[in-house]
Amino acid sequence: MKIVLENLTKTFPARGSHGLGKKSDAVTAVNNFNFEIPDGKLIGLLGPSGCGKSTTLNLICGLQAPTSGKIFFGDDDVTKLPPENRGVGLVFQNYALYPHLTVRQNIIFPLENLKGKDKLTKAQMNEKALAIAKLVQIDALMDRKPAELSGGQQQRVAIARALVKMPRVLLLDEPLSNLDARLRLQTREEIKRIQKETGITTIFVTHDQEEAMSISDMIVVMKDGIIQQIGAPQEVYDDPINLFVAKFLGTPPISVFSAHVKNEKLYIGDEAVLDVKGVCDREVVATVRPEGFDPDEQGVFSCALERVEVMGRDMSIVSTHPACEAPVIRAIINSEDLPRVTSGTVRFNLKPGKVFLFDSESGERIAFGDK
Repeated sequence: MKIVLENLTKTFPARGSHGLGKKSDAVTAVNNFNFEIPDGKLIGLLGPSGCGKSTTLNLICGLQAPTSGKIFFGDDDVTKLPPENRGVGLVFQNYALYPHLTVRQNIIFPLENLKGKDKLTKAQMNEKALAIAKLVQIDALMDRKPAELSGGQQQRVAIARALVKMPRVLLLDEPLSNLDARLRLQTREEIKRIQKETGITTIFVTHDQEEAMSISDMIVVMKDGIIQQIGAPQEVYDDPINLFVAKFLGTPPISVFSAHVKNEKLYIGDEAVLDVKGVCDREVVATVRPEGFDPDEQGVFSCALERVEVMGRDMSIVSTHPACEAPVIRAIINSEDLPRVTSGTVRFNLKPGKVFLFDSESGERIAFGDK
């Protein structure tokens, strides 16, 4: 099912006066959102808390009405359609299972509300519940109650309950937030598998960029209710449109430096670290991905070594530089390429494809060379 969001806007009105006699301002949670979600794709809505991603999800499913704009499922305008008539399945962060019902009863519950020509017999409901339980691999747990399940198992029950009616659209609102790290990894892989097997258009809301990038066909990066960038995860990572996107994506985070350009050379501090053809003399913000640092004893960029952290296959050279925004710089290298560091200084060359320049005022991207 293709979903089209057309000039979608949601503004929450100002509240009454607070203790100091001041009124709060109206808040625009989603601001002129335009996006076409292709049929059968998994889309990640990504951004920090308060950016409007959950509100967007609530507008799509009908729990909230937009201030303006339209929502289309295929060719159908569903903007004013009640949630129960939209054919959506919604999975919440806190599972929202009925504690007094078994897994089977929780999954069957949405089917019991079907009426008219869609009404099912008890045998048909049990058959559908078992089929969807097998899909999410909880068919051996059908007679247990939620309290007898792990967090990951409960989340699978919630997904099965959302899928049992075979919705036109599946909406996942931070479904992994309550799981531990290993279980989150396992469950997100399961979500991707289930989405591929069912072919249901899915929207996945998260503030965790690693989650969004690992399972999404496309990601939508949001800030303050406004779309910042849309694209395939790797494309957005490799080609951020502005400083916010560059800083938001990536683990470890991108290193941000105060810098300047002179005679088409990028200077961080007093060191000319990179040729930036086509950029006029100006102050800039220079950013370097962790994998963009190439250790070299004769390198052009020097930093004060703090320590080396072993991460198994890779290693992290932790260093500092007075022009860096963060307390430390993390350079990720292959463990076999670890340089011999004999003093308190470590030197790097910078990989041009992993360096991005931004306007120091607006944060907009500055192209250089072939970029």
